[in-house]
Amino acid sequence: MSSTDSALLAGIIYYSQEKYFRHVQQAAALGLEKFTNDPVLQFFKAYGVLGEERTQDAISDLESIRNHPDTSLCSIMALLYAHKCCEIIDRAAVQELECSLKDARRTASDTALYYTGLFLWLVGHHDKAREYVDHMLKTSSSSKEATYFMLHQNYSRALEVVSLVTGASGGFLPALVLKMWLFLAQQDWEQAIDTGHRILEKDDSNIDACQILAVHELVREGNVTSAADRVRDLIKALEMREPQNPSLHLRKILVVSRLCGRRQAILQLVSSFMERIFLATSSCARVATELGYLLLLHSQEKEASLWYSRATKLGDNSMAASTGTIWCHILKGELEEAAHQLEFLKEVQQSLGKSEVLIYLQALLASRKCKGEQEVTALLREAVELHFSSMQGLPLGPEYFEKLDPLFLVGIAKEYLQFCPKQPQAPGHIMSPLLKQVALLLGPVVKAAPAMLDPLYMMAQVKYLSGELETAQSMVQRCLELDPTSVDNHLLMAQICLAQGNFAMCSHCLELGVSHNFQVRDHPLYHFIKARALSKSGNYPEAIKTLKMIMRLPTLKAEGKKLRGPTVQPSERVSILLELVDNLRLNGELHEATKVMQDTINEFSGTPEEMRITIANVDLALSNGNVDMALGMLRDITPKQPCYMEAREKMASIYLHIRRDPRLYIGCYRELCEHLPGPHTSLLLGDAFMHIQEPEKALEVYSEAQKKDSYAAALVSRIGQAYLKTHQYTKAINYYEASQKMSRQDSLCCEQAELLLKLKKFSKAEKVLKQALEHDLVKDIPSMMNGVKCLLLLAKVYKSHKKEDVLETLNQALDLQSRILKRVPLEQPEMLPSQKQLAANIRMQFGEHYVAEKEYTKAAQSYKDALSYLPSDNMVVLELARLYLLQGHLDLCEQQCAVLLQTDQAHEAASMMMAELMFRKQKYEEAIKLYLQVLEKAPDNFSVLNKLVDLLRRSGKLDEAPTFLQLSKKASSRAPLEPGFNYCSGLYCWHVGQPNEALKFLNKARKDSTWGPSAVYYMVQICLNPDNEIVGGEAFENMLAMSNLAGRKEAVQLGVRTAEKLLGEFYPHSASGQNQLRLLQGLCLLATRDKANMEAALGTFLEMAQAEKDSVIALLAMAQAYMLLKQTPKARTQLKRLAKAPWTLAEAEDLEKSWLLLADIYCQGGKFDLASELLRRCIQYNKSCCKAYEYMGLIMEKEQSYKDAAANYELAWKYSHHASPAVGFKLAFNYLKDKKFVEAIEVCHKVLKEHPNYPKIREEILEKAQGSLRP
Repeated sequence: MSSTDSALLAGIIYYSQEKYFRHVQQAAALGLEKFTNDPVLQFFKAYGVLGEERTQDAISDLESIRNHPDTSLCSIMALLYAHKCCEIIDRAAVQELECSLKDARRTASDTALYYTGLFLWLVGHHDKAREYVDHMLKTSSSSKEATYFMLHQNYSRALEVVSLVTGASGGFLPALVLKMWLFLAQQDWEQAIDTGHRILEKDDSNIDACQILAVHELVREGNVTSAADRVRDLIKALEMREPQNPSLHLRKILVVSRLCGRRQAILQLVSSFMERIFLATSSCARVATELGYLLLLHSQEKEASLWYSRATKLGDNSMAASTGTIWCHILKGELEEAAHQLEFLKEVQQSLGKSEVLIYLQALLASRKCKGEQEVTALLREAVELHFSSMQGLPLGPEYFEKLDPLFLVGIAKEYLQFCPKQPQAPGHIMSPLLKQVALLLGPVVKAAPAMLDPLYMMAQVKYLSGELETAQSMVQRCLELDPTSVDNHLLMAQICLAQGNFAMCSHCLELGVSHNFQVRDHPLYHFIKARALSKSGNYPEAIKTLKMIMRLPTLKAEGKKLRGPTVQPSERVSILLELVDNLRLNGELHEATKVMQDTINEFSGTPEEMRITIANVDLALSNGNVDMALGMLRDITPKQPCYMEAREKMASIYLHIRRDPRLYIGCYRELCEHLPGPHTSLLLGDAFMHIQEPEKALEVYSEAQKKDSYAAALVSRIGQAYLKTHQYTKAINYYEASQKMSRQDSLCCEQAELLLKLKKFSKAEKVLKQALEHDLVKDIPSMMNGVKCLLLLAKVYKSHKKEDVLETLNQALDLQSRILKRVPLEQPEMLPSQKQLAANIRMQFGEHYVAEKEYTKAAQSYKDALSYLPSDNMVVLELARLYLLQGHLDLCEQQCAVLLQTDQAHEAASMMMAELMFRKQKYEEAIKLYLQVLEKAPDNFSVLNKLVDLLRRSGKLDEAPTFLQLSKKASSRAPLEPGFNYCSGLYCWHVGQPNEALKFLNKARKDSTWGPSAVYYMVQICLNPDNEIVGGEAFENMLAMSNLAGRKEAVQLGVRTAEKLLGEFYPHSASGQNQLRLLQGLCLLATRDKANMEAALGTFLEMAQAEKDSVIALLAMAQAYMLLKQTPKARTQLKRLAKAPWTLAEAEDLEKSWLLLADIYCQGGKFDLASELLRRCIQYNKSCCKAYEYMGLIMEKEQSYKDAAANYELAWKYSHHASPAVGFKLAFNYLKDKKFVEAIEVCHKVLKEHPNYPKIREEILEKAQGSLRP
């Protein structure tokens, strides 16, 4: 008996349920080979024949099993059903069967009742089948259990059940097919497609597998050739496996017809197949209606109209056919006829229920008849709500895609965009509510079908108009990957580049479009964008010429016939004329601009474009200085007109920026709230108050608006910002906490955490973020992206709070981002560039952490990992180059800099780094040349000037610095007032031994936020050590003792007091600034030479060294303190650590001081070889290091090599710019010893000129040298 083979019966029932009638027959025939004459199998075979509308054959087969007890009742029921399906019904046979049915029902067994109920369920008579449900449950199979879970949307449980079946019987195809659809319901495309391929390995023409692969190509891959092949496979499978099943053919191909978009190759395949279906079942109006709808959505209204006419004649589905006919009338401009038919259908609709297509047609007709924005958009909103309500609860699958109907939603989006702004909104402006509506309706389409061009292009347009230019750019880029020949996409990409101010890229996009599709040049928008690019570049005459050329193209009228060749839509013509007016005005042709504007007003009077022209006319009036006229025009625009909001915003702008009247400015927004009440206008009023620095009033407005719409995220965010503006930080925190409890909005968590982080409440910030991460268990991409944002914020908190947890948090963020990157290419490919950028940024944060910890190898690997996401990212390449420079890998650094300069020859940071490299390689001329190239383009780039002054000093060419300082002065008369210029001048004076002049210049820079911290640092250093001596050094102490000790002590005390006063006015905000302040305060204590003060300073330096491992500046300060406290061995230990540290430009000054101090210690101990090595290192990195030369001279002098000593002292004298009398004394003394009397006399005169009372030089050197010259 067949009942013993559960897999066979389950397969037959599955195919029966899915209406695979030929499959049912084949499975039954296969079973009959095993179970000969089995009545159940014969019944299902007959049912399969009946499904193919071979009614007489089915009746004959059913009669043969009518008397078997198991199938008697279901056979009679099926015979009744078959007779009623005949064109000519045999009444006698029906009467006889009805009598037999009563008898059979009385004597039926449980099995007979079960199969009868099953038959009734299969043919759609669910109410009649209900009485047999108990019997069905007794014999329920796993596939029924899985179906139950599917109906209740418990896909994971359903998948578990199906997996058990497929595990037990791997060759049972229905279970595999069900598993495939369940994977899709869970939105797991990867596993769904894998299962589809598995099915095709077992059955190479399986209809369901062919269908899912075709759908996948259409919605996920977007490859037209592959998609066409998959659709051909599906059609072939349908025609081969179910040759006489037109209703199944239609059902399976409908999803393809909804998803094929404007791909002509696939459209041709689908329409041809549907025509064959119609020929096979010419009485079916549904096929004709669907063919009409397919052609209608692809703007082939003439052909669509013919099919709708056929459908109307057949009469089965007259409602759909009638709406289609009305749609065609509207698109052909036959508005009166459409209105007449639509009025009739609206009456019918009241009894049948609302239809989204009918509502949409009302909106379309209202739009074509130039009805108001509110009327049209209200109808569109209702159509969208009806459309999505019909899809509620549907799992992702063919039925979902069919009901989603992407091109229908694209049509609605296009109607919405008629009333949206025509130019992108400026950053910071509130998004237009209409654009928000379009984004919401397109969101599900782009998510479900990211490879469909039309919705993706439309969403890119919405993002462009919303001002989200980067998102729009990545979407258009994805569109161009799918279809490089698309005219619209190339033009939109050019518009985005134009909005970004990238005119060169805009022109490149236009030319690229022409190279892919020469028809781009025929599009009016091509020339319009070109004209705007010319205008933005300042080439107004060429822009005017181009615009006048476009104006010669014919304008397409709403009611007129289609014209051949390029035409201009009325709205496009208005844009062209207004752009022409603007260019004429900018070109100084005000009279001509006024004439064109008047002609435009006359031409479009009474049209929907009239208000837009009025707004533009306001700009023209303002440029003529006629403010009253401009305000008058704006006042005439009433609240019922579509541009009312824009007019009031323009009026507000005039009152604020021209009339300088905040009261009237606010009044405009109050009027908006009065006439157009709602969250959007409340936000505008609140933002207006914020703009004029009245956050308290803004807070009142936001709070009032929130009472009406408590869950508006924008309102919550703005209320929080208003609290911050009014410095009510506690209230802001409490407000965020309360809002979070009410709405659980993840974006608020991040705002709250950022606020707590700014207030240095790290523990609270950590708690908020951890709570957000705990409840954030949803697996959709937006939630995962928010999780990454929270984790990155948490890592930022840990940097200041728990450094040991930073790495673990970054690893979690990277893991989550990797999961997003696996899903984005399939689900939202347009987001792939931005998500790759985020992954690279996370890797860069790893690199920054490792650099801070001085784990350079790991840092380098992190930057290389970042480059794996974005191989040409300049920021990553730059950081890697900096790291290589830090490590001393000069060749590797040069390679990275070369890559940067290859892509961007004017890359400032790369040029600076290459200059530093050239310096390290002792190629000073090349280094200076690189700096000069940057300064030639921007003489006021004081950051570069500062580096150039330092490089000139280090290369021994500081004498050339005044030339470049003068060039900056010539370039800008404001240069002497610039903090950057004064800082550079002050540094130069300090290096040439003019401490007082240096202080004057640096004082002019110390209040600046950029240059101030460094200026204060050098001012304190100068006050504490004006002669730039080696703090803690003792080698020259005896010579200095010759100075006036009392006067010197007083000068030191004055210097300390000045330094302390400077630090009292220094308020650093960053952690590094706080460290700098502590260091300088410590150095002030050291300068007092008081033991208690010096020990207190040492304690500070020790704390700093412990907080930051291998801190050069802290270790040097410690060594100086130890030397002053006469603890030389401890000082030597710290200095030896610094002697091993790698040289970096940032730490060069402190490393040089540490090497000089260690050399001093070695000189005191007679270790001249070790001292000389350190001194040579100083000179290697700073050719102007006069102290290094002075110590070299001292060593030579001690070795009684007076000639060499004189040579070194000569360099020390040169690079100290003759400012140090002590060096002059030593040079003259060694000249005397070397019998260079004339040179000795010259030096003595120079010293005495500046320091007439300098001790001993006159008696011991000058007079002796003069005496030696006498004969």
